[in-house]
Amino acid sequence: MSASAPLWAPTPERAAQTNMARFMAAAEQAAGRRFADYAELHHWSTESREAFWSLLWDFCEVQGRRGERRLVDGDRMPGAKFFPDARLNFAENLLRRRGAEDALVFWGEDRVKRRLSWDQLHALVSRLAQALKAQGVGKGDRVAGYLPNMPEATAAMLATASLGAIWSSCSPDFGVQGVIDRFGQIEPKVLFCPDGYLYGGKPFEMLEKVREIADELPSLTRIVVLPYLHAEPEVLHAARARSPLGRVHRAARGRRDRLQARRGSITRCTSSIRRAPPACRSASCTAPAARCSSTAKSTCCTPT
Repeated sequence: MSASAPLWAPTPERAAQTNMARFMAAAEQAAGRRFADYAELHHWSTESREAFWSLLWDFCEVQGRRGERRLVDGDRMPGAKFFPDARLNFAENLLRRRGAEDALVFWGEDRVKRRLSWDQLHALVSRLAQALKAQGVGKGDRVAGYLPNMPEATAAMLATASLGAIWSSCSPDFGVQGVIDRFGQIEPKVLFCPDGYLYGGKPFEMLEKVREIADELPSLTRIVVLPYLHAEPEVLHAARARSPLGRVHRAARGRRDRLQARRGSITRCTSSIRRAPPACRSASCTAPAARCSSTAKSTCCTPT
């Protein structure tokens, strides 16, 4: 077999049933011409950019307001802007599908197995969004997830996006200082975390790390602890009063299951660059100049 030969190719009948084949047929109608293959379709997408992206918006049935302008400064790269007046919501578009079919299938190594249908995911996102809104989270606010890849991580991200807020996350194997360096830049209002996580078949408790992190993130108004290792984790003692802890099923209990999404421009938050520790401007502070301890910070230090 030639090294350039494909290992597998669909039959013509199967290829004709794909979304790509359907899109190519729609593109041929929009362009008023035939495309012999994918390369010709790609070439049309680069020479007729406004027509291509308008067709893609319609073909994918994007939920939102497209706006009048399709492309601004199309000859600039970087600098070109597609749909600069568009307003849409990420969560609204991802949760269009409803029903009892699986939306998420979760295996936490060999110990935790769960499935969420589209209806269940939609209901969970709705309750979380209402709980976040009740906590004062709105457009432009930040919500952080110190989470493994569990269903509630997806739901919390979608709930945050539905409010027009900004989501940032890191994995639970991050150390305390790494989490502080990442989330300290964005000053989140709410932090989602599990009581622990699994790695290599071993359980790792997290609440002591969460307590240390909460002490260094004064912007937090609420920490939501998700049961993972324990059905009813003992969490209320794990953080200072300024960052009270609650369980996700308690925070979302008794709320309606209809999601109300806020449309707007999409904001993506990446906070991987390490920030410098806060410096102290107080002459009476006894903490090292390079970094104020939590005790000094609470008594005499003001970050620059």
